Amino acid sequence: MKLSYDPKANVAYLRFHEKQGTVTTLRISDELNIDIAPDGTLYGIELLNANVQLTEDQGQLIVEAAGQRQKISLAA
Repeated sequence: MKLSYDPKANVAYLRFHEKQGTVTTLRISDELNIDIAPDGTLYGIELLNANVQLTEDQGQLIVEAAGQRQKISLAA
């Protein structure tokens, strides 16, 4: 799993699998898209207006994995 953030576009993408073959993007809302394969495999989740959706702890997203904690700035 990989989280990427583009501050210029204010878009975050949470990738679960590398895209292979045909990908369908489903628009869930004005701020949320998901990418899936024909077999239902979830490739990733795209968050538009990410700094509003993900901001925690004074403008930073806190990511915890494998016992480690990292802060990612999501300031607009």
